Amino acid sequence: MNTGKIIAFDADDTLWDNEDFFRKAEKQFCSIASDILPYNKAMEELFAIEMQNMEDYGYGIKAFVLSMIECLIKISDSNLTPDKIQKLLDIGKDMINKPVELLDGVENCLESLSSSYQLVLATKGDALDQERKLKKSGLEKYFPNVFVMSNKAEENYARIFNQLNIKAKDFIMIGNSLKSDILPVLNLGGYAIYKKSKTTWKHEDLDEKITSDRFFEINDYSEIPTIIEKI
Repeated sequence: MNTGKIIAFDADDTLWDNEDFFRKAEKQFCSIASDILPYNKAMEELFAIEMQNMEDYGYGIKAFVLSMIECLIKISDSNLTPDKIQKLLDIGKDMINKPVELLDGVENCLESLSSSYQLVLATKGDALDQERKLKKSGLEKYFPNVFVMSNKAEENYARIFNQLNIKAKDFIMIGNSLKSDILPVLNLGGYAIYKKSKTTWKHEDLDEKITSDRFFEINDYSEIPTIIEKI
């Protein structure tokens, strides 16, 4: 095994589908709120409250459900009926119990890399939810080390480097978010491989263009082993 490099994978929308569930849930929320606000306005209000709550709640389904409830309370002037609260709770429970569907090529890629490199999972969100999805995915065997961050800031990645006793140049991050998976690692001196997902939350949008010889963009997971061999 090549112990000189550690390959880190993001989880949601890098290993398995996730963001589509949130987009569907947002539409359900807007439907529930349709007697109060039009669709686009309800969506704007929900996003604004999610951003306000980010520091307190972090990421994940539970945070999303709390923000939906708070948003509906706000836009209804606190005139929120129990049946609507129950509908929002049901949306959250449905999201939690969704099956985990691996993205095409993921397991073949992990199997190929695991024989030569140490793999770690480096994701963010609710720890219980991420642990649940990893178990459902059947990919636990590939990740002896799992890091669930409250936020993918540079200091959190640096903490991972320290825990793994490696330098940034020996860390390769693979993910679907330029803002969370790619830019922080590049700024620290690591390598990053970007796989664009079909759906991206607008909070993860990045305006700046990334130009670094330590940055790679792929269309298929089969490209990853070849790129890593050249690093």
